Amino acid sequence: MRKLKKRSLWLILGVFILSSVAFTSNFFEIAKQLEIYSKVFKEINMYYIDEINPAELNEIAIKSMLKRLDPYTNFYDEQGIEDVRIKRSGEYGGIGAYTRYKDKRLFILEPYKDAPAAKAGLKAGDEIIQIDDVVLKDYEEKSVSNLLRGTPDTEVHLIILRQGKELAISVKRSKIEMNPVPFYSMIDDEVGYIAFIKFNKKASKEVGKAFNDLKAKGMQKLILDLRGNPGGLLSEAVTITNMFIPKDKVVVSTKSKVKKWSNTYKTTKEPYDIDIPMVVLVNGRSASASEIVSGSLQDYDRAVIMGSRSYGKGLVQRYRKLAYGTQMKLTISKYYTPSGRCIQELDYTHRDKDGHVPKFSDGKVTGFKTTHGRKVFDGGGVLPDVLIEKPKTLDLTKELLASDALFSFVTDYYYKNPSIAPADKFTMGDEVYTDFMKYIKDHNDTFKTKSDKEFDKAFKEAEKEGFGKQIALDFTSFKAIITEKKIEELAKNKAEIMEHLTEEIVKRYYFREGVYQQKMAFDPAIVNATTLLHNEKRYHKILK
Repeated sequence: MRKLKKRSLWLILGVFILSSVAFTSNFFEIAKQLEIYSKVFKEINMYYIDEINPAELNEIAIKSMLKRLDPYTNFYDEQGIEDVRIKRSGEYGGIGAYTRYKDKRLFILEPYKDAPAAKAGLKAGDEIIQIDDVVLKDYEEKSVSNLLRGTPDTEVHLIILRQGKELAISVKRSKIEMNPVPFYSMIDDEVGYIAFIKFNKKASKEVGKAFNDLKAKGMQKLILDLRGNPGGLLSEAVTITNMFIPKDKVVVSTKSKVKKWSNTYKTTKEPYDIDIPMVVLVNGRSASASEIVSGSLQDYDRAVIMGSRSYGKGLVQRYRKLAYGTQMKLTISKYYTPSGRCIQELDYTHRDKDGHVPKFSDGKVTGFKTTHGRKVFDGGGVLPDVLIEKPKTLDLTKELLASDALFSFVTDYYYKNPSIAPADKFTMGDEVYTDFMKYIKDHNDTFKTKSDKEFDKAFKEAEKEGFGKQIALDFTSFKAIITEKKIEELAKNKAEIMEHLTEEIVKRYYFREGVYQQKMAFDPAIVNATTLLHNEKRYHKILK
């Protein structure tokens, strides 16, 4: 017995020594690398031939370092912190419009309904060329949106470019509240629908408000639409899940390297309704907190999950204060649904030397059981109980949707068509798709693929070498062939492209509210979810 105790003491002492050595070694390595970085930075600052901007250079170095981790670990300067605050709080002082700043050009992408921008007459597609005394083409700062924000009831004077004409418009700023529930409504006498797009501080309050209002209107079944919801605050995900499952149930657990950051989050309140039949809609852009809600409701067999596989973000971040008013958002833990699964898709730890990140779902996945014994799996997001199949989105289609082509085409469409059918009656014919493909042909600059850019680069090199004129005709012909091939390939995703075109067109005439009214009438996922909720036998069979 004494020998055993002595052996245990030596074992504990050995572990302590090894841990201390590892800690000391790690500390020394960090100190060494920091000293090297400091000396390199000083040398550049003192002796480099041209003047440098130390803050800019340091920010580039930090961001380059963080790129090797995951896309959620980020550094924020003071302006970045303000942007984060707005996203989390859901309110700010401004004109109430979604904008895009690219190549020193600022465009209105979407004026919000009843916000100052819309009331003043600003429209999607307007280019803002001057804000008060600031001419944007001469503006050197990073955050142009700051010029539009300000104290409510103050006025901002804009010069915009609309369809080639300059207009002067003054807008009185107000308090803008970004509602995480942009739309909710009864679909029929029984089924209610809630569209939910972000988990900010107002999320649980607004979802609860929508739920109670629909209940008062006779709702007996619910569709909760989490498609395109990128997530947000974990605490709001727990509170929203609590609306539909009993008190003292585990919603999510987090596991961290730092023990105090490992937690189990349980429901703490009495639920709103634990019996109402529910369908939760998800897709490849439903992430993080959306996956906590859908994953936990699936694990408890509380709702049927419908749509396509969710994004697969099983990581949790926390903000850490740094020096001089800066902060960083740092991935501190992984989260696990009540059944014990982590739905993280990308394995950033094992990124290869070329930067490729492997997928957990490509390896061996582990099976888990729901409350009723249904099998669910980790890795690769939340797999719906009812899959809505659609053709795989091509990389070419992703490039198209990320380009300016669709937005610019719809701007032209809007000014050529003074009105369209009411939102809940509007459907887009094939002729609009055909017109869009023709627009791509005629406006090649609005949609350039990687190969287009490489060919343009090669042609410029040929011009520098003196034989650009000789190959100009061949180059133009070749570009036309590439454009034809692009259009042929895009036809494979015609339905998806038409869906995006429809959404953007309806938004121009009826704001975002109209988009949801149109979807309630024609969106296959919403139609299928409504049909399922009316088929009680099939609904319960899926869950049991």
